[in-house]
Amino acid sequence: MKKIYFLPIAMLMFTSACNEKSGGNQPTDKGLNIANMDTTMAPGTDFYRYATGGWSDANPIPDEYGRYGAFEKLYENNQDQIRELIETLSSQENEAGSVAQKIGDLYKQGMDSVKLNTDKAEPIAKQLAEIDSASSVSDIVKLAARLRYYASAPFFGLYIGADDTNSSMNIAHIYQAGLGLGEKDYYLANDEKSKDLRDGYARLIVTQFLNAGYNQEKAEKAAKIVLRMETELAKSHFEKEKTRIPELNYHKLPVSQLNDSVARFDWPLFFNTVGAKGIKELNVAQVEPVAAAAKLIMSTPVEDSKVYLSWCLINSAANYLSDDFVNANFDFYGKQLSGRKVLQPRWKRTVSTINGSLGEEVGQMYVQKYFPPQAKQRMLDLVKNLEVSLGERINKLGWMSKETKGKAHEKLSSFIVKIGYPDKWRDCSELKIKPEDHYWANIVRSMEFEFNDMMNKLGKTVDKSEWLMSPQTVNAYYNPTTNEICFPAGILQPPFFYMDADDALNYGAIGVVIGHEMTHGFDDQGRKYDKNGNMTDWWTEDDAKRFEERAQVLIDFFDNIVVIDTIHANGTFTLGENIADHGGLQVSYNAFLKTAQAKDNEAIDGLTPQQRFFLSYANLWAGNIRDEEILRLTKLDPHSLGRWRVNGALPHINAWYEAFGITENDSLYVPVDKRASIW
Repeated sequence: MKKIYFLPIAMLMFTSACNEKSGGNQPTDKGLNIANMDTTMAPGTDFYRYATGGWSDANPIPDEYGRYGAFEKLYENNQDQIRELIETLSSQENEAGSVAQKIGDLYKQGMDSVKLNTDKAEPIAKQLAEIDSASSVSDIVKLAARLRYYASAPFFGLYIGADDTNSSMNIAHIYQAGLGLGEKDYYLANDEKSKDLRDGYARLIVTQFLNAGYNQEKAEKAAKIVLRMETELAKSHFEKEKTRIPELNYHKLPVSQLNDSVARFDWPLFFNTVGAKGIKELNVAQVEPVAAAAKLIMSTPVEDSKVYLSWCLINSAANYLSDDFVNANFDFYGKQLSGRKVLQPRWKRTVSTINGSLGEEVGQMYVQKYFPPQAKQRMLDLVKNLEVSLGERINKLGWMSKETKGKAHEKLSSFIVKIGYPDKWRDCSELKIKPEDHYWANIVRSMEFEFNDMMNKLGKTVDKSEWLMSPQTVNAYYNPTTNEICFPAGILQPPFFYMDADDALNYGAIGVVIGHEMTHGFDDQGRKYDKNGNMTDWWTEDDAKRFEERAQVLIDFFDNIVVIDTIHANGTFTLGENIADHGGLQVSYNAFLKTAQAKDNEAIDGLTPQQRFFLSYANLWAGNIRDEEILRLTKLDPHSLGRWRVNGALPHINAWYEAFGITENDSLYVPVDKRASIW
């Protein structure tokens, strides 16, 4: 629920693909691989195909993926690097309680298929028995609080984070949650695809309850109960578009008023159990869904609530148990929902688990081996150049008043910039990884450690030095409540960042990334937070209206894109990311024009510097995707699909037309007066 805005379609980790052999496609110059292009396609007809068609043809989707592109290819290489680090630790004797011992032993447990398959459901037996022992609604309230320490949030969610209107202090936030399918439409839509998914989900629930030791009758009954309860929760959930409006998701209330303002519920019991004893106030992000969840707890028969809580546990633990659980999970979430054909090998899944459980600790080793110090200085220079460029563009905005421009400059000059890795590493000495215990038991300990760490922030000052991504993550983010932009070490490598390539490649890739994250501070959500990270209206009324009119151009444009069959993109849901892509391109290109390469205008491999800039950008989104994954991401992801981050974004950039000679005779052409123009 944290309002953090990420760059890619998903949180992925990767490293350079340029050094890997793939269909003979090797770089012919300083990073830009001409063989990745399809020059039989006219750039004005399908620039995505023109720029990345060769890559797509040479890199069909492996069976383990629903989507395979530059991100996934680089993710694989990054996993290899991290695997080498982890396996070195797991193959040696490590001091008890050391970080090396924790990482090494957790990896060995995740790789021990014999023990995992021998244990079957034993690792969750005590937790299931605890749920089954509940005999009252009060017991359900306590379980709903306790279970979220290590499993998916039942009924509604809770996190500790900055107060949107007093961003220096951490408060509790509760929000809509509790859906195993994640999105309300999956429960309520009546199209055949949604019905098939609900049927598949029901089969998954039956299978997993059978794997957990229940008989057929109880398993089938459980599926009906879970679907009924989650459907009730879904009915009240905000539409995903509504969750993107900050002021509609902030309702700070005294805990003493929750019974009257939200729903009658044993709030003190819940907060005491969850570790927030004595809490005085909090933000109820979505009042109606939280109220519906509280009422559901109070009105549902205890036996049915026990079934739902058992499912929350089973579904959360499944990937850390025997192959029966893992395969059943994959059959639904992997095959049916994403179109993947085979499960990833065990080592990849285990590396991903450790990256999630001990990510910062792995990151400390990662940066020591793979992050060159000179990359940080180069990035600092690029960020400075992009800040100057954005400032220049703000100055030239004809639609914005001097008053609002002044506030925008104040916010821009207040950005906190984080590059590479944290200045201080966290202390995980309290986390115990016990090699004699079950894999799931150690996963529980790691999640409890994270949850307790989060709860310890309640009522305390926000630590602005904290990182919200591990250093090895290939991603970037903007956080509005701290007004920070962050670029982990993982992203500071090709095809995003080159130490030795020409400026066109760096400004077209990492430059756009930097501009993207900066622009998030001024998109439809970020613009509602000031330089200190407080949600406040610093715009004049007329400027806000003009911004919304200009943003509507992007909404309408993306709404008209057909992603597959009759399914359209969602311009409202993806607006923030589309604005950030648009701004990132404009700001970075403006900065690039000041480089010697842009001024000299010398071609490389027959491509002008301007053309190389846009090709570098397009190459970030090279890839292939299955139909199922197109549908899933269109419904769940606030980022546009890769094809449309190219073919949807570039037709609004005037410089792209000039670089490739695009005219009104080209199908991608958008008349000047129909193009978006914001930042």
